[in-house]
Amino acid sequence: MARFRPGLVPTLVVIMLLPGLLWLGFWQLERGDQKRALLERQEARQQAEPIGPEQVEQIDNPAYVRVQLQGSFDAEHSFLLDSRTRDGQVGVELLQPFQDQPSGRWVMVNRGWLPWPDRRIPPVFDTPDLPLKVTAWVYAPSGKPFVLNRRPAEGWPRLLNHVDVNELWAVLQRDGLGYEVRLEPGSGAYRVDWPVTTMLPQQHVGYAVQWFALAAALIALFVYFGLHQAKGDRHDRHESDRRAP
Repeated sequence: MARFRPGLVPTLVVIMLLPGLLWLGFWQLERGDQKRALLERQEARQQAEPIGPEQVEQIDNPAYVRVQLQGSFDAEHSFLLDSRTRDGQVGVELLQPFQDQPSGRWVMVNRGWLPWPDRRIPPVFDTPDLPLKVTAWVYAPSGKPFVLNRRPAEGWPRLLNHVDVNELWAVLQRDGLGYEVRLEPGSGAYRVDWPVTTMLPQQHVGYAVQWFALAAALIALFVYFGLHQAKGDRHDRHESDRRAP
């Protein structure tokens, strides 16, 4: 112990910071594993055959399940999800009720992203007149977003800050599927390149490496300071012994 004297303050700093740095590193690794499992589940479900909307609510976790719809959109009631960006452009996502003829169920379909460069002019979109056969996938968010103003605007098309499908059905006074479904490329779709996740597993691993590197640097500095301090103390004692009569 005479060769290692870090001192009280550096020891307290390490005790306070090191557990946090290690926790952040392991947390990022855990998040990476979760994102990897999410991507694998999404890929597997995207390869599966689509099901009818009446089967969706029988599944405990229907996220990314493909759905086959045959029917028509309700052109009179459209919702615009505000503040969506693509390639640096501001726009909206267009959601419209769709009545599936085989099941008779109403489904809230997200038709994709539209640019909205001039907010003085309503976004331009059209609704197919003829019945369509389309494929979509279930979007189930992991949690509710924080929204300051939860009240939608009046009139049609109606501007939204967030999507709560059950609230939209209440506005329309209809009983519909409790999940938003997002169109795959094809008939009736606009820009539908939604990212599955905002951060890839590799990015989480990269952040974990950074946190572990900071922890290692903290330990290295602690050891260096302790050895350097002990060396200084031994030098001072040696000088004192030489000056002693």
